[in-house]
Amino acid sequence: MLLSKMAAEGGGKEMNEIKTQFTTREGLYKLLSHSEYSRPNRVPFNSQGSNPVRVSFVNVNDQSGNGDRLCFNVGRELYFYIYKGVRKAADLSKPIDKRIYKGTQPTCHDFNHLTATAESVSLLVGFSAGQVQLIDPIKKETSKLFNEERLIDKSRVTCVKWVPGSESLFLVAHSSGNMYLYNVEHTCGTTAPHYQLLKQGESFAVHTCKSKSTRNPLLKWTVGEGALNEFAFSPDGKFLACVSQDGFLRVFNFDSVELHGTMKSYFGGLLCVCWSPDGKYIVTGGEDDLVTVWSFVDCRVIARGHGHKSWVSVVAFDPYTTSVEESDPMEFSGSDEDFQDLHFGRDRANSTQSRLSKRNSTDSRPVSVTYRFGSVGQDTQLCLWDLTEDILFPHQPLSRARTHTNVMNATSPPAGSGGTNPGSNGNSITTPGNSVPPPLPRSNSLPHSAVSNAGSKSSVMDGAIASGVSKFATLSLHDRKERHHEKDHKRNHSMGHISSKSSDKLNLVTKTKTDPAKTLGTPLCPRMEDVPLLEPLICKKIAHERLTVLIFLEDCIVTACQEGFICTWARPGKVHMWKLLSGGNLPARKTCLLLLYLVLF
Repeated sequence: MLLSKMAAEGGGKEMNEIKTQFTTREGLYKLLSHSEYSRPNRVPFNSQGSNPVRVSFVNVNDQSGNGDRLCFNVGRELYFYIYKGVRKAADLSKPIDKRIYKGTQPTCHDFNHLTATAESVSLLVGFSAGQVQLIDPIKKETSKLFNEERLIDKSRVTCVKWVPGSESLFLVAHSSGNMYLYNVEHTCGTTAPHYQLLKQGESFAVHTCKSKSTRNPLLKWTVGEGALNEFAFSPDGKFLACVSQDGFLRVFNFDSVELHGTMKSYFGGLLCVCWSPDGKYIVTGGEDDLVTVWSFVDCRVIARGHGHKSWVSVVAFDPYTTSVEESDPMEFSGSDEDFQDLHFGRDRANSTQSRLSKRNSTDSRPVSVTYRFGSVGQDTQLCLWDLTEDILFPHQPLSRARTHTNVMNATSPPAGSGGTNPGSNGNSITTPGNSVPPPLPRSNSLPHSAVSNAGSKSSVMDGAIASGVSKFATLSLHDRKERHHEKDHKRNHSMGHISSKSSDKLNLVTKTKTDPAKTLGTPLCPRMEDVPLLEPLICKKIAHERLTVLIFLEDCIVTACQEGFICTWARPGKVHMWKLLSGGNLPARKTCLLLLYLVLF
């Protein structure tokens, strides 16, 4: 009894230990303590009641070769820094721009990568009281403030993004469940907007703004019930994936405003969403503690992953470790490691989409596919997942054995918020009574059904409406240098009284509540035993506070927690030698000097 108690205590201590490195098949990922960004004064931040910390990146393509910039929010503060990544230590004493807001808090932000230069960048910032601000942190200017009087929407901004390929259009989601399409060139008006129904479908409606002159918002989307927590554009910019507090993933054709497909969470709301680099798969996470993989082509759930012990806050694909390998059918000998020489670099990430398309071509040469994605959650854990071809193509013979993804039958659903499966330590899932769990049949995934596409084809827009919506999505903007910015700089503007309730009473969509008991077991929401269950490749506790950011870059992984610390994890082989030479580890310095001697002489 005493030994078991000591073992349990030891295991608990080990599980609560903050990890500073972890190993995958590519090698060792290491936390770079000197590359940590935060508030300059480093005073512990009281995160209770504050909005999630978010991080946005942009490259300004300057001549120095160090064009990366990052923006992050902590409480009422917004910071803009040069990001030195794995190359040099962070210099917190010299932010390019710092802003402190009164009466409201920044909640999200996004850079316009099309217009970014070394002299100017366009940054959108959403706020807890519903406004959206356009600023230039390099010029330290405030260009415009949208929804300033909160006449469009009074609820918190949950997500803001530039429309892909556009210099002027951006989309804003609110906790009211509404999304709005804006144009930076138009004003918002001095009165509340009036809307006209443009398109209506199952649990969504789209309205245009009725006005004698063009004004913002151009379009108003009402999607589902409850807060619209996040949206993401497909890599080609043609489709929009939205996740809501009602637990639904809804995927729209953005230009034609057609519903492509839907998916329901196991239970609870969905909080985050992302697309695979080739746009074929969507991953969501939320209050069911699961990550769910959804096929865009088949409109069905193809796998779920259980490794988190609480809500999943961010999911993201890693384009730099997505593996696509063409193999000779006769050369299948050797170990699995022989085939996994992964390379990191922009060329690999840029070629991922074109190479993945070969899997569905008529080429007779086998192609081995492995997608890598990650997730972080309120349990302070980072999970990495491998999505392999035995999950993606269950009806086709495997080109070689795969061992990175565990596909097994689940005997019970995962616990709710903060819960865990009995007998699970977060890294493995076992089946009671069997030493080796029986594998799930590869053809066990439910076939595509018309249920997931219900309502997407029910009504057809006439040509005039379709061309009108497409016009909104293809509007261009004059060169940024020719714009006439407003001169007044509202750096510390007051947003007024904060209200969590929306006064918008123009929601004309007929909302039909979906009974969870009726969706469970359907293609909309398969039972746990009806789809493969993924085991995380790694599952590590990396912070003291809940994690809110996960971004995959070429030479590192960036994470952030609610305390306001932005951490850099160097990829294998990406820690520069000068760091080891300047460190305090004498054996490491001797090893580096020896390597330099061998290389030079």
